[in-house]
Amino acid sequence: MASSLENWGEIIRTQNLSSDREMDLVSRWLLIVRASVFPMTILSALVGGLLAVGAPDAHFGYFALALIGLVLAHAANNMINDYFDLEGGVDSEGYVRTQYAPHPVLSNLISKKGLVATIFAVNLIDLAILGVLAQARGWPVVAFALAGLFISVFYVAPPIKLKHRGLGEPGVFLVWGPLMIGGTHFVTAGVFDPWVLLASAPYALLVTCVLMGKHVDKLEADAAKGIHTLPVILGRERALAVTRGLMVAFFVAVGLLVAAGVLGVFSLLAFLGIPTLRKVLRVYNQPKPDAAPKGYPLWPLWYVSWAFVLTRSAGAFFVVGLALDAIVPIVF
Repeated sequence: MASSLENWGEIIRTQNLSSDREMDLVSRWLLIVRASVFPMTILSALVGGLLAVGAPDAHFGYFALALIGLVLAHAANNMINDYFDLEGGVDSEGYVRTQYAPHPVLSNLISKKGLVATIFAVNLIDLAILGVLAQARGWPVVAFALAGLFISVFYVAPPIKLKHRGLGEPGVFLVWGPLMIGGTHFVTAGVFDPWVLLASAPYALLVTCVLMGKHVDKLEADAAKGIHTLPVILGRERALAVTRGLMVAFFVAVGLLVAAGVLGVFSLLAFLGIPTLRKVLRVYNQPKPDAAPKGYPLWPLWYVSWAFVLTRSAGAFFVVGLALDAIVPIVF
């Protein structure tokens, strides 16, 4: 059991399993669904749930269902992206996707038919959860879910292919911000409060930084395949500058929302992530190394890892601050 737990921890940290470790069933599925990125979705759901604390009709059983549904939706989205990129000829041997982590099909973790069947099964479970929540909270739950599903599926699926048109990054901002946070808040509180959409912006900025970093890392490979992500459109230096700006904007947005009384003062605990921000900004101001540092697991990806470090750190402090706001509400 200890060995399996070590496997799972390594995959959650790195999206890889060392070649000297024996693959177990759970590890296989963690790799297939790309579980290492689930913390971003969990934090988004926590933000939405914590913002609903104190609402007269708050129901945290519904929050728990929404959290499970969002993680399953993220898993389905990852598998859908891998399937359509494989079918569209984007994911192939030697492409960046197969270098930094195992591809579900190309690494023989699952067959193509098995991947399709799993996507169907996970979406079926999500549909059941949606049915329960829609029955409890009404049609807006369906609206939030369908909007998120549209962006998730057509992120890579034809004919829209948002990622290929420089719209993937704005789509991620909408999904991990207003849709996830706003939707979770609605499910938990039972009411729609427009201020929650404003409160969702800071964490959505952090998640967008992760995608920007990943697309900077893949810029040359994507450009060669005609995939016009936002970094491909902007160019490397401008894309790095925009990403640095988004990182700083998270802290500015939190400060402004606290000053405006939208968030409580404990949300300023997010500022404990500033030392990490400074470290990450130094990396973003330097050229990518020519080779992977010793022990680095995600090569040839580089900038995305540092963006993820900031997102986990600042995002976690932000959530702790929101939890304290829920317990001891102090607003300017």
